[in-house]
Amino acid sequence: MKRYLKIKSTVSIVILITTISCSTQPKSIDYGSDSCHYCKMTIVDKIHAAELVTKKGKVFKFDAAECMVNHINEIDKNTIDKLLTNHHDTPEELIPVTSSTFLISQQLPSPMGAFLTAFDDRSSAEQVWKNVGGDLYSWEELQDHLKK
Repeated sequence: MKRYLKIKSTVSIVILITTISCSTQPKSIDYGSDSCHYCKMTIVDKIHAAELVTKKGKVFKFDAAECMVNHINEIDKNTIDKLLTNHHDTPEELIPVTSSTFLISQQLPSPMGAFLTAFDDRSSAEQVWKNVGGDLYSWEELQDHLKK
């Protein structure tokens, strides 16, 4: 009986550790301390940062969405679980890139010089676009545009 309880406890601990270690949750960015995985610059801009989480739970942080796009072009896309970006209206908040609208405008500088800013929805992006001009993109369109 003691042996059974010992085995059961060991199995429970292994399951718990496995569950915790494979979490695919994003991690908060420590602005001013964390470095961009792609370009190695320190992440300081709270509007333009981005994050990639793999299916195994590894988190890659980027100082700009364009660094994340460049990194994605170099890896197996099947390993990706989540792609997130900060956005213009609520700095530091990470949102899914697939539901974001991106604005490239010379009037809105970004850390890597692509003048790329994300917005939570199209209407927010259009409001800013009316004042600063530029071009609006969905995530899929943005990836195609940055490959050119």
